[in-house]
Amino acid sequence: MTELLPLYDKTHECLMCHKTFTSKKARSRFVKMIKFDTDFCPLYSTEGVNPLYYYVKVCPHCGFSFSDDFLPFFAPGSKEVITEKVCNNWVSQDFGGERNVQSAIQTLKLAAYCGTLKKEKHINLAGLYIRLAWLYREIDNQEQELRFTNLALKEYMESYSTDDYKGTQVTEVRMFYLIGELSRRTNKIDQATRYFSKVIENQKNTTEATTVEMAKERWHEIREMQK
Repeated sequence: MTELLPLYDKTHECLMCHKTFTSKKARSRFVKMIKFDTDFCPLYSTEGVNPLYYYVKVCPHCGFSFSDDFLPFFAPGSKEVITEKVCNNWVSQDFGGERNVQSAIQTLKLAAYCGTLKKEKHINLAGLYIRLAWLYREIDNQEQELRFTNLALKEYMESYSTDDYKGTQVTEVRMFYLIGELSRRTNKIDQATRYFSKVIENQKNTTEATTVEMAKERWHEIREMQK
């Protein structure tokens, strides 16, 4: 009987050049999550695999990098810009094999660059930046973690103001909490308090009791710190 491996090959079609390629994906039975951090960063057991490493698909043919959340359509003129800035400069690399934290960071940066040129939704860019912050936390690079936390916060606030998160898995209550928590982590304490308060004010209108409790905990932590 063939031994089941933690990673398997999944075939993708590049959104940009439409060529097919394979990229590794983690089998769920090998993913062992221990807990979530206060910004929803999943903490995985070292015995298993980290699915964050395989969030981004990198086309080996043209270099366009994307996640499953990317929309299939491109803003007018964006394909030409991507061709000029990404595809024409692409030195063929294959990210389709097993990845470590450094190669995962590289793929997320490629996707963030491609997503920005594509004019991808703010909520999707925020997802890339927050994952970069999480991976830099994993290797204890506080400067880069702070940099990408700030970028994620900016995109979440843009997403909230333009409503482009609607129709995704991110609810309004979760959006309020994320803005509050990323504000707290970047020392924007007044803004953090304001958004945690919004979560608490909405507690009767949501089924997300865990998020409400987390907001209350953060709110009390801030109050204690200010005494």
